[in-house]
Order: sequence, then C-alpha cells, then structure tokens
Amino acid sequence: MAVKPKVLVTREVFDETLAYLGRHCEVESNQKDVPFDADTLAQRLKDKDGVVCCLTDRIDGQLLARCPRLKVAANIAVGFNNIDLAACTAHHVLATNTPGVLDDSTADLAWTLMLAAARRLTEAETYVRAGQWKGWHLKQLLGVDVHHATLGIIGMGRIGQAIARRAEGFEMRVIYHNRSRLAADIEQRLKATYVSKDELLAQADFVVLQMPYSPQTHHLIGEAELKKMKPSAILINSTRGGVVDDTALIRALKGGTIRAAGLDVFESEPRLNPEFLALKNVVLAPHIGSSTEATRSAMAMTAAQNAVAALTGGTPPNLLNPECKL
Repeated sequence: MAVKPKVLVTREVFDETLAYLGRHCEVESNQKDVPFDADTLAQRLKDKDGVVCCLTDRIDGQLLARCPRLKVAANIAVGFNNIDLAACTAHHVLATNTPGVLDDSTADLAWTLMLAAARRLTEAETYVRAGQWKGWHLKQLLGVDVHHATLGIIGMGRIGQAIARRAEGFEMRVIYHNRSRLAADIEQRLKATYVSKDELLAQADFVVLQMPYSPQTHHLIGEAELKKMKPSAILINSTRGGVVDDTALIRALKGGTIRAAGLDVFESEPRLNPEFLALKNVVLAPHIGSSTEATRSAMAMTAAQNAVAALTGGTPPNLLNPECKL
C-alpha cells in the first residue's frame, strides 16, 4: 500500500475540506485555530510534504530551509504576499492560491463598506444603541448619495470588475486605473473609462482600492494622494493593508481632507492604529471581504485540491510559480 503524503493545515477549516484531504493524504490540522508562530510552524512542517496555509502564515526562505520535504504551499487566499515565491522556487516548492471563487463576495463587501460609509451607518447604529435617538428630524445624520455618483476603481482585475458591474444598478459613472488598460470590449461591457491615477483621485466620489499588496503598491495611497481627492470623497480599502498609509489616512479623516473611509484591512493587522477607533467617519471591518460560508468553504477546498494535485503528480490548477521544478 502506497504511503500517503503528509499535509499540515495551519488553521481551522471545514469538515469537508479535511475529509477530501484525508482521502489522499495523512492530515494534521490545527482545528483549535491558534495561529502558529514561525518556529512552531517550522517544527510542524519539518516532516510534511505539503501545507495548506493562510495569509497569517509566512512562507519564506528561512522557514523552507527547515522543511526539506515540503513540496507545496497551498494558500487559502487569492493574495499571496505572505509567500515568498522566489524562495519557494529556489526550494522546489510549488505555491498556489485560490483565485476566482471569492470575487463576488469580496466585491459585495466593498459595496457594503461604500454604502455604510456614505450613509454613516456605523455612526447611526452607535447612536441608536447608546439610546441617543429621540425621534426623527430633517437634518439627522445626513449622508451622501451613492446613486449617480462617480466610482473610481484602482485595480481592475477580477474583483475590481465585479465591483464595477454592480455600479450599473446605481447608475454610477465608472472610471478606473490599472497597470494596463482593459480591452475595449471589456470596458464597454463594464461601462468603465480608463483614466490616470491623478485624474481618478480628482474626479471620483468613491475611490475603491483593489490591487495586490507588493513593494510596488506599498502606500500607493498616502498623504499626497489623499490631498488630490475631493473633500467630499470616500476611500474604500477592501484589498490589503499597506496599500494605504494608515497614519496619513487618519490625518486626512481628522482634518477633513476627505469625507470618510471604509476599511476591511489595515497595516500590521490585527494591530490596527488605535486612532481609527476614535473616528466617527470611518467604517471598520476585520478583514472579512471573502467571509461568507459558501465562499470560504470554496476557498479551502480549492487550496486542498491544489495541494492534492501537487502531491499526486499533477499540476495544481492555480500554480503561482510554474517555473518551479519538483
């Protein structure tokens, strides 16, 4: 009987994910969901052939040097800034992600933040829960309209396009900026117009960020960019912490440089800057962009399928480093 490859699942996952992995692999799972520090992760991986990991796990050269058997790192996320691809390739480790399955749920969350920030929903709920609401009046918690406004999307990949598609129902003007311009037929289908980043910042009523985090996108939105936005504009970050300079954003929100923000991600999360908590004009969420039962289940299963493919002689469908040779 063939020996099954050994796999570590670093965080709690769904029963069906473990059942699928168990049919193909010998599985050790962290169902207690206590994040591993770097040393513990290395210890757990030293005799493993594969790891199904999360964005909380750093997969880098230092770790891989201690895990000589490792053949695949299957990330339960579309983003992979927690994985050093060059180090994986150097150590002959296939790296994978989970694109596609979370696009719509993440787009929904971006819209949730947009609507909540525009209509001051966090502030309104706090007002009601504190027992301060004494009745209706005309100028109570005045917000701004989303319909007929200009939506600016920076990062027009799959999720950015899903965000743009939803704008049609609000009869919004959609402008976007991307590393490369979309094909004309896609622009036409999305009713989206390509502009420079500076044009987008100057024109948009809502600026939505949806690009991967990398050294090139670090602090893509900082003090200078915030000053280019309208004082009435709202910034939405539903992509990755570090794309926005949080300290500069706090100053902008305090000083009225922009109207409001909706944030699902933060620099150094979960240790967000405590000054955010004192602001009324920011909606805060704990990195839940893809957090629906159906989507997170699909993400975990996709990662498991990537791992099994790599460990049974196949090519993972979502391979990030095809230049890697096992």
